[in-house]
Amino acid sequence: MARKTTNLSKRNTRSNRHGLPQGHESVQPKLALYVGFFAIGYILASVIFMMIQTKLALNSQLVTVISIFIGTYIAVNKFIKHQQRALNKSEINRLMFGGVAIVWLLTVIYFLAIWFFLFDEVSREVLSEMAMQQPLPLLSSLVMILVLTLVSTRISLWALNHLLNPKQKAK
Repeated sequence: MARKTTNLSKRNTRSNRHGLPQGHESVQPKLALYVGFFAIGYILASVIFMMIQTKLALNSQLVTVISIFIGTYIAVNKFIKHQQRALNKSEINRLMFGGVAIVWLLTVIYFLAIWFFLFDEVSREVLSEMAMQQPLPLLSSLVMILVLTLVSTRISLWALNHLLNPKQKAK
């Protein structure tokens, strides 16, 4: 028969950075899953808007913001359903940067696909020369799009986190 020994040492009562006693660490959710939900929502919304744009001209910045909003809604909704709580500030920041990275990664893939499969040699050369002769308009538009995606993702996360917060609904 095996004997269990009791632990006679004093329990450490210091708290960690979350205010919980040591040994009771809160489980931080893996935000990669929710960045994936964001990416799925963003891709679905973008595809739907691309199909709509074949029939109706839409503002590309508006389409980007709405696609980001839809991706954010899906990610925040899934997070709140799984975790039974709203996102905290650090989770919002991590989800924002992950979402923006996904948007830009997908944009780069989309641009490379167009560059290699749609453009011919002459079109590539013309675009390259235009970019070399006047790089400032291209760089400023890239910075503006980056700011647009960062701001729209941050505002969408903040607003949807507050709207879908289960604690506010209970009041």
